[in-house]
Amino acid sequence: MAVIALVGALDTKGAEYAFLADRVAALGATPLLIDVGVLGVPALTPGIGRDLIAELGGGSLTELRDRGDRNAAMTVMARGAASSLADLVASGDVDGVLAVGGSNAAYVMAEICARLPFGFPKVLVSTIAAGDTRSYVRETDLTLMYPVVDINGLNRLSRPVLANAAQACVGMATSRYAEPAGGPPLVGVSMFGVTTACGSSVVRGMEDRGFEALTFHCTGVGGRTLEALIRGGTIQGVADLTTTELADDLVGGVCSAGPDRLTAAAEAGVPQVVSVGALDMVNFYDTVPPEFSGRLLHPHNPAVTLMRTTAAECAELGRRIAARLNPSIAPVAVLFPRRGLSQLSTPGGVFYDPAADDALYQALRDGLRPGIDLHDFDTDINDPAVPATAVDLLATWLEKETP
Repeated sequence: MAVIALVGALDTKGAEYAFLADRVAALGATPLLIDVGVLGVPALTPGIGRDLIAELGGGSLTELRDRGDRNAAMTVMARGAASSLADLVASGDVDGVLAVGGSNAAYVMAEICARLPFGFPKVLVSTIAAGDTRSYVRETDLTLMYPVVDINGLNRLSRPVLANAAQACVGMATSRYAEPAGGPPLVGVSMFGVTTACGSSVVRGMEDRGFEALTFHCTGVGGRTLEALIRGGTIQGVADLTTTELADDLVGGVCSAGPDRLTAAAEAGVPQVVSVGALDMVNFYDTVPPEFSGRLLHPHNPAVTLMRTTAAECAELGRRIAARLNPSIAPVAVLFPRRGLSQLSTPGGVFYDPAADDALYQALRDGLRPGIDLHDFDTDINDPAVPATAVDLLATWLEKETP
């Protein structure tokens, strides 16, 4: 019988969790209530109480109540819930996790999901599902449901949503797909719309050489996920040919993957082939900050506007890439297409700027340590020669490592 962990504040969401527990039981699974409330009296008897959760989070319930600091309390309780669930899942005692509520519930669930394996059933019903969910989903496979109405008691709208959430979580837990063990080494490939031809060619080429390729869309979340999977040991080789997220991080675009982008492979000793795909642009939504009003802008679609990077920005990007690759303890090479960093900066293209591209190239050439080869191409990044070289280099390195 599957066990579904129901994680929430049982003082403020008692009616909702009682309903969920009944639905889970009616579906043939066992509900395990985990209380992360702090102030009020629990309306239900939990399987794992708030005192233990606070202790696992490094605090005590009495101290949290006395302090009256909601932020501190949620931090401790989220940490404790994550620790508890990680242990329960590792021991095989829980088969799925479900939470409902607002931003506090979403934060707790985010901390929990960060500790759980990929593919493990994770469901959150929250009003945050209709907003910017990046800080909650992070790099996990969390399933979100929007409740339409606030989680504030039971009514004719909330009951069907909560019932569906219970059914979804139980269904995931009782009908889990089992990925066959083993398989070929995994290769991470970064891609953007304007470097799709390059990325797709790398995927085909790596698969032809006997590897399995995972593609990551460089929207910020994609890059963070790639880095996390490298650090976690899931990915054995990287074809990071689209590093555009570095430009957004430098300039302030919406697709930044944070300051740790392009660091995991170097630190973990994972072979990588890196290029400068889409570093000719910074991404904004339909509204560009006023300080960039005089810059070269290009509407990518009605929701996204692109801005051309300057020579000074490109030079700094080159320095940053070199600094992040130089500590590499595994094979690494850099590919530089001299006639276009993306589909938009080829000769005659809207972002064609040889001086900016050259500033990037010169900074890379000057900054890379001896032993890291910089391959020049008199082509753009989507020319078949670039992905073919990436495939040949990376596959050759990985073949030497594969028994």
